[in-house]
Amino acid sequence: MTALDLSSPVAVVGTGTMGQGIAQVALVAGHPVRLHDAVPGRAREAAAAIGARLDRLVEKGRLTGADRDAARARLRPADSLAELADCSLVAEAVLERLDAKQELLRELEGIVGDDCLLATNTSSLSVTAVGGALRVPGRLVGLHFFNPAPLMPLVEVVSGFATDVTSATRAYETARAWGKTPVACADTPGFIVNRIARPFYAEAFAVLEYQGADPATIDAILRESGGFRMGAFELTDLIGQDVNESVTHSVWQSFFQDVRFTPSLVQRRLVESGRLGRKSGHGWYDYGEGAERPEPHTAEQEAPPAYVVAEGDLGPASELLALIREAGIQVREEDEDHGTRLVLPGGGQLVLADGQTSVEFRDVVYFDLALDYREATRIALSASQDTSPRTVAEATGLFQALGKKVSVIGDVPGMIVARTVARIIDLAHDAVAKGVATEEDIDTAMRLGVNYPLGPFEWSRRLGSAWACSLMDSLHECDPSGRYAPSLALYRHAYATDKREGTS
Repeated sequence: MTALDLSSPVAVVGTGTMGQGIAQVALVAGHPVRLHDAVPGRAREAAAAIGARLDRLVEKGRLTGADRDAARARLRPADSLAELADCSLVAEAVLERLDAKQELLRELEGIVGDDCLLATNTSSLSVTAVGGALRVPGRLVGLHFFNPAPLMPLVEVVSGFATDVTSATRAYETARAWGKTPVACADTPGFIVNRIARPFYAEAFAVLEYQGADPATIDAILRESGGFRMGAFELTDLIGQDVNESVTHSVWQSFFQDVRFTPSLVQRRLVESGRLGRKSGHGWYDYGEGAERPEPHTAEQEAPPAYVVAEGDLGPASELLALIREAGIQVREEDEDHGTRLVLPGGGQLVLADGQTSVEFRDVVYFDLALDYREATRIALSASQDTSPRTVAEATGLFQALGKKVSVIGDVPGMIVARTVARIIDLAHDAVAKGVATEEDIDTAMRLGVNYPLGPFEWSRRLGSAWACSLMDSLHECDPSGRYAPSLALYRHAYATDKREGTS
């Protein structure tokens, strides 16, 4: 099954921001495009707005004047749904309400031909439920574009329970012909991106609730150590706290209140206060005129230790040994079976975050996971009230000698980056095991849809699924609510990996 021919008319019903974006994508790809809106005059306003954006593309050199004029000639407002009768694809982008979408699609079904592909751009409703009211539900597919649709490359192509394979394939190939990167997805709450991205927000909010660190520090650690483009607090301020919380709540309810997707009470209070982020002028941060952005907590300069003793394999942090040597600090390596740690001159231990807390051990400082320890500009350390000041100072001075800023946070199991990445890996393995999408499509979706520095399976291969499973197990011991219980899929993958490597 191939993509729609460029001569085939495409219609978009609903002319808000997303509807206009989808129409522009189809238009620039070369299709005749019809715009319809239930509110009189809106379709013409939308056509004018799209024309203005095409003008800006010409000004920026991204579109020729001739192509703009040809695109404008192909764009036509439609005053009634009857004018969409000859379309080969009709995409709806109306109010995110099941009854509204079902009513519209039922009406369209009586107008368009039986070979017309129907698409819903829902981000939170079940594609199966939307198509449940149709006479021919097999022709309905989810085409979930990301905002702004003309710029964001990803499109989730969602197959409902009754969607025909031919319909999904045609939608997939059409999205690719439009210059997008499609990924195939089963009809699951949140699809790929909004399902697997929940821990990125949830774990940051959890660390705040534990009073482990403030928003500015958590954001800085996620960016400067984890490699994420934005921290969770600044990103939800950009999205809108009400929008982000609504998606979280929808996924949680759709999974029958699965504890892994439980919304955050601290975010609920923020929404209730009217602090919705940039659009309201205040969210986690103040965006009022003259407001200063709070600085992350950064430790004072400390003297580096003269040496460290490396006991065991540091695993995902093994790169640190070369960096320490390059900084002129002696590394004494000892092959020990009982741990993977650095021992500092004062006798304190420095251990990669493993889901346990410093209070469980004598004189331990944990350090957080980094995407790339060489490139990271900030490292988080965690210590309990019983950790000696000398150990904290030596650990701080060590990372400062490597050119890193250091943020000392509270004694939070799994710290910030480590717990976030482990949970993302876990949900990704669970999604593949349940037939939601392939590993490749999940990695593509998370890199393109939310700009993660690595896809979950790229992380899993780099860190080892056994690492993620062990960290999740330890978190589950600290919080046996079920939120951190590793999925069966992660357990199986970690066990299989251990058997292949002969470490079981």
